[in-house]
Formats: sequence, C-alpha cells, structure tokens
Amino acid sequence: MASAIELFLDKISAQDGVSSATLNAYERDVCQFLSFQNTSPELITADNISAFVKQMADKHFAQKTVSRKISAIRCFCKFLLEEKILKNNPLPDITLPKKEKTLPKFLSAFEIEELYQKALAHQNNAFKRAGMIIKLMFSSGLRVSEAVSLPLSAVNHNKRQITVKGKGAKERIVFIDKQTDTLLLDFVKNTRPAFLKNKQTSAFFFPSQTASSGHLTRDTFYKDIKLLAIETGISPHLVSPHVLRHSFATNLINHDADLRSVQKMLGHETITTTEIYTHITHQKIIDSVFQKHPLANSSAHEK
Repeated sequence: MASAIELFLDKISAQDGVSSATLNAYERDVCQFLSFQNTSPELITADNISAFVKQMADKHFAQKTVSRKISAIRCFCKFLLEEKILKNNPLPDITLPKKEKTLPKFLSAFEIEELYQKALAHQNNAFKRAGMIIKLMFSSGLRVSEAVSLPLSAVNHNKRQITVKGKGAKERIVFIDKQTDTLLLDFVKNTRPAFLKNKQTSAFFFPSQTASSGHLTRDTFYKDIKLLAIETGISPHLVSPHVLRHSFATNLINHDADLRSVQKMLGHETITTTEIYTHITHQKIIDSVFQKHPLANSSAHEK
C-alpha cells in the first residue's frame, strides 16, 4: 500500500507540480480512505468508496471536506488505472454529494448609511473617500476593481449613469440614484483634490498619491472599510467589498427588481449566478401569503 501511494505522490509532484501542502493533503485523504476498510489499492471498488462517502455523511463532515477527499481518491484511482495496478474504474457509478450554495452576506440600507455617515464625519479624507465608494457600490453594484479604478470620464452626471468596462473588457452601463450622483459631485469638488499632487490632474475618480496605478488600491479600500465597520459597531467580518456588491443586488431583489435587470447591472454572464440573490424573497412570499390569504384574518377555529 505504501509503495503505491509513494509512486502516486511522486507522479503528481513531478508532472503536475502541486505544492507540498497539496501533496500532504492528498496523502492524508488517500491513506484515510484505504485504512477505512483496510483496502489494498488494487482491490478498490465502488462499494468501498460509497461506504467511505456514507461514513463521512454520517459523521456530518463539511461539504468542502467531502469533495476534497473524493477528489483525492479520484486522482489516486486514475493513477492506479494508468499504472495497471487497478483493472476497473470504481468511480463512474459513485453519486457525489451536491455542492452547497453559500448564501451571500449582505448589509441593510440602514447599515450602509451608518458606514457612510461615520466616514463622512471623519477628519481623515481617506475614510471620506472610502465612504463615497461604499455609497457608489451600494447604488450601482460595481465590482471593487471597477470602483477603485473608475475613470472620471465614465460618469455621466446628466443621465446619472456610469459606463463600466468589466471582466473581459466587456462594457456595460449602470445607473445611480440622484442622491449618490449629488454626493459624487460634492466628492469631486471638496474631497478628491486632497488626493492630487500639487493640484495635478488625474484620469481616475478616486486618485491616489502613493499607489503606482495612480488610483486607490483594492487592499487600501478593504482595510479602510474594515476600520469603518469597527468604528460603526458593525462586525468587520460582515463588511467587505464583495458584501457591498451583494447588498446592492439583495436590495434590488427585495424591492421586486427584475432578475434580468439585476444580472445586467452586475455584469453576470449567466442568470444562474444572479439567482442566488432570490433567497431573500422567500420570507417576503411567506409573509405575503399570510397577509393576503382569505383566511388570514378569519376568527374561525377548527372544532
């Protein structure tokens, strides 16, 4: 058993160039599987793997852990077949557990406003800049990379719209509300000049005097909003650039926005990616049923 595992590890190390951490994980997972029923590599069957998967399910292993172990076993079996150590592939008939969909975290409009007001009250202009981006992302659903590198020319204040170049240089148009547009204009006039060297010009909406890119970096924005969260009394674990984007989408869906429109605003390739945000409508549907059902206000009781 040991020799087959050693050959397997040597092979994926040499040919696939995996890291030492991955090698250690593969070794642990494969050894755990083989030890489970004291199975020899050449005698692995679908029943062995099914029993191992069942045991992990019975012990309530995390979905990611189960998927990782099965992936290691699959890779090991592929190696055994190539080396003719194993005659038949035991994996085709194995039903793998479905991946769990993690529901996105999001902030309420009230929490977004709290973060913004805390930033606005700051003496440090860097936090005011972070607050403006928080407002912008909640209003438009921009990705953090799109927000921090936003060109000044991309914002059309007359139409209250922003032309965005997203993933794959694909262009899309997003819209902002009147309040956010007013705040952006105020930012350009009163806060943005603090980030320009000797009143020089910059093509970026959120310039930086220190970043080599010429605009605020994602890392700096990430650190700033974490500090704002702490000062506001919101758990920093709940605040991140991606959470701001989730909050935008969730807020729209919660106000009955069309899913296709949200997809276009977010720049998602497929509607499937956007559908995860519909989780927040479930409680609304339940509440609506109880409020509008003809028996909702009935005083009749079963006898």
